Amino acid sequence: MLNKYNKRKFLKNIINIFGSINYLLGSRTSTNELPTTYTQPQTTNPQPKTPNLLLHLTIIIILLTITSCTKTFNSEKELLDYIQDESNGYIHHKTVNGVDFTLLYKPTDLLVKQELGDDMGNKNKIMELRNKYSKYLYFNLSMSVNNKELLSVAPKNRNEFGTMVNQLAFGMKDKVHLYNAKKDTIELLDYVYPRMYGMSHATSMLFVYPRDEKKLKEKELNFTVEDLGLYTGEVKFKINAEKLNKELKLIL
Repeated sequence: MLNKYNKRKFLKNIINIFGSINYLLGSRTSTNELPTTYTQPQTTNPQPKTPNLLLHLTIIIILLTITSCTKTFNSEKELLDYIQDESNGYIHHKTVNGVDFTLLYKPTDLLVKQELGDDMGNKNKIMELRNKYSKYLYFNLSMSVNNKELLSVAPKNRNEFGTMVNQLAFGMKDKVHLYNAKKDTIELLDYVYPRMYGMSHATSMLFVYPRDEKKLKEKELNFTVEDLGLYTGEVKFKINAEKLNKELKLIL
């Protein structure tokens, strides 16, 4: 992965290379720079100047390739640090009526690494798992009040506690939605809600969606959470779809 200094140096070298190519192309097509002892052969069909269009297209293709390069990371910690930096666009935070919401997109390779365990040298297994997990999108949603799980603070009595447990365990499919700017919904395939029984600082769930390439062509996706009885109203997160299409990679 190129750092800022290497990127600047790399781009500078490319500019210098293309400057040289442009000079050479100009030299090839200019008769004014030929030696005085050279006699230009007579021809009724003079060769046209080499067009610069091909050169410009080449520059555009290379620059597009540079900007679309997949970021790679040497370790799981390095990747986690990157996606947990809000400025990189993979994690989103909101606080509404005292409820803290955090939405994190989990790249495919994090799940691959988790299942691989110590079997890191098996390239066939790595390819198999990447094919398996790359078909889906994974979002981790965390909700807390005063740095505690919802079940530890929100229910006021036993009935409310039972209702919230049922909602979190079985009813989130009707409460959480993912759709693009055209209102095309990406249907939830499944979600995982591990009960932590007050041992965690937040209520966390993993939501799994199919990777629908047609619906991911839009610039943004909307991830919404309906009110769970906490008087937050609908909470909406805007997700840069480009981040989902350019999967971050681990060196496995």
